Amino acid sequence: MQGGLAEQHLIPRPPPFPPGTQLSEHYSVEGLVRLSEGRMFYLANDDRPDRPRKFCWECGSDETPRAAASCVRCGADLSPRRFLISVRWETSGYEPFAAFFDKQLDHPGLVSPVDLFFQDGVLCSVTPWGGEGLMLDEGSPLGMAQVLELAQRATGMLAFLQSNGVRLATLTRANFLVRRDGQFLLFDPEVAQVYEGPVPEAHRSIEVAHLGAILRRYTPATAVEVHDFFLSAEEGTFASPFEFGRALEELLATEPEEPPVLTGAMSDVGLCRVLNEDNWGWVCLQPGIFLYVVADGMGGHESGEVASEMAVSTICHVARERLREARDPSDETLENVLDEAFQAANNTIKDHSIRMGNDMGTTLVAALVSQDRLALVANVGDSRAYLLRHNVLHQVTRDHSLVARMVEQNRLTPEEARNHPHSNILLRTVGTERNVDIDIFRVELEPGDQLLLNSDGLWGEVEDEDLEAVLNHYSDPRLVCRELVRAAHHGGGRDNITVLLVGTPKG
Repeated sequence: MQGGLAEQHLIPRPPPFPPGTQLSEHYSVEGLVRLSEGRMFYLANDDRPDRPRKFCWECGSDETPRAAASCVRCGADLSPRRFLISVRWETSGYEPFAAFFDKQLDHPGLVSPVDLFFQDGVLCSVTPWGGEGLMLDEGSPLGMAQVLELAQRATGMLAFLQSNGVRLATLTRANFLVRRDGQFLLFDPEVAQVYEGPVPEAHRSIEVAHLGAILRRYTPATAVEVHDFFLSAEEGTFASPFEFGRALEELLATEPEEPPVLTGAMSDVGLCRVLNEDNWGWVCLQPGIFLYVVADGMGGHESGEVASEMAVSTICHVARERLREARDPSDETLENVLDEAFQAANNTIKDHSIRMGNDMGTTLVAALVSQDRLALVANVGDSRAYLLRHNVLHQVTRDHSLVARMVEQNRLTPEEARNHPHSNILLRTVGTERNVDIDIFRVELEPGDQLLLNSDGLWGEVEDEDLEAVLNHYSDPRLVCRELVRAAHHGGGRDNITVLLVGTPKG
């Protein structure tokens, strides 16, 4: 089976605006700062030498000569301003977003657009930029205080939007900015519909489920109660932001502890793909026993991303259920549970593929870590696990790909395999056949070890020695993940990129 099949039924990303491009009447592009699914984000300013007069954002005057420093009408300072411009090209979202813009809603947790215009057939929304970052660049997990603050703020924002008749189609990390003080702000929402009155009660739950998914991803696996609370929201337990907010208040009263940061994770669409078909997850199976998973889906739109999500959720759920009643499970029991959960994920995807009549599958690599003593690493496909020990990187898994077999047969060198035209052909994947063969490796862990799970979007763009250098340079796993994603971008970013880092205490 081929990995990274063409993304079906997706509108191609339009060509980016080069630096210096003049947009609408007021803006000049400084540069493209981020790609996301369905979005391109640009920094721009209003320094337009082609215009004889300056525009005042305070009073709307367009009468001030370019040489003047302040507005001739209201006296406001007219130093150049900077903006974040979001570009979207899915036409079905144009009308509802325009209706949202027309409302000009004002809320301290919302960065409302100040301008909206079309340029070369795409819709551009403009928000003032004060140095905020994108949540897309934040590695998981966040600190518990920050997670809970985000939960409170976002819940209030969703309730505010719904009370003002704005129903969102989805909610993702791309819809949040991060202020320099660490607070999160909602911006550039994906609007499904705008009502004359409040959003009907029957349509108030989906945003809560999307928010639960975001919050769960940013919660450490060690914070079990909080992780499970957000998982319940993701699964549709709460009918509205109000219900979720009431339950959240009870959780806040427990004051969850701040666990040490020994893990990190991040997933990115890359620079060439329109859709992110990767997925990842982590879950506590028992006190001191954790499962970490990375999957890289294949099959195109409505297949690959479904397969990878299904693989991650199924293996985590099944492993947890199998260990729920087990007391002091032996290493053999843990290995059997991992194998069974892996097979369950495989067969669940196969059954779904048959029902849907499509061709879908995924790679899957997982690490079951017990008491920081033993890691059971399992894989199918070419998503990899590495071990960093004493500053030296070792590959744990073996790729189930045509070129990997050719390397084993001495028909290719590793360097030739990396750029081989058939490097995307996989010999074994999850979900394409029943009862897939799984490789399981036992790693006896030592203090200070780190396990790196990743999709081929990372190792296909970054040489192992460069992976090792990044892992050794940063102490915070979240920074490591962010820098590894950046390294993959610098390498070309031709595929989705997912990294998950698991560390053991140094003792």
